Amino acid sequence: MSLSPQKQEILQLLLLNDEPLKAADIAKETKKEFQPTMGHLLGLIRNGYVTTPQKGQYIITAKGKQALGIPQTTKEQAITILSYAPHDKAFNFYAAVGKPLNLHAHSLRDFCNKLERADIASIEFHVKRGDFEAWFKGLGDEELSHKTALIRQKNIVGEDLRRQLRGIVEQRYLELAKLAGQPIPTE
Repeated sequence: MSLSPQKQEILQLLLLNDEPLKAADIAKETKKEFQPTMGHLLGLIRNGYVTTPQKGQYIITAKGKQALGIPQTTKEQAITILSYAPHDKAFNFYAAVGKPLNLHAHSLRDFCNKLERADIASIEFHVKRGDFEAWFKGLGDEELSHKTALIRQKNIVGEDLRRQLRGIVEQRYLELAKLAGQPIPTE
């Protein structure tokens, strides 16, 4: 089944939200009327792209992620994605082209910590260029790369950008740690 733009937009919204959403919230976020949104959700459920963990709440399935071009992550891939990246493969934060900040992230967990310390102008610079997407893809994480691209397309700026980016990276880190069977820190 090829996805209509409306169904694709709903799946992308659900991908960015790791918690189940209500149909009314989906309609509001996608700026669509409730009834057509409900019709699209029912079609997505029928095709196995969306499920309802509780009545009236919707969440994307693995099949829904695949429909967006995101492959399923194996335990071995999760372990690789979470591993420490040597300095030549670390993410290097810049203020602008040719202006390094001497701030490096060697793993997803480290990235979250460094994201809090990075200047917001640096974060905006890297998001606009697609640098975070490329680094996540280089780590082997297609899903996180795709989520970051969706955030870039929303043209979010400032502290809201930092908050949303950190939220998707932290959530993904927790998912991968669980999949890899690694202990989850309780800081």
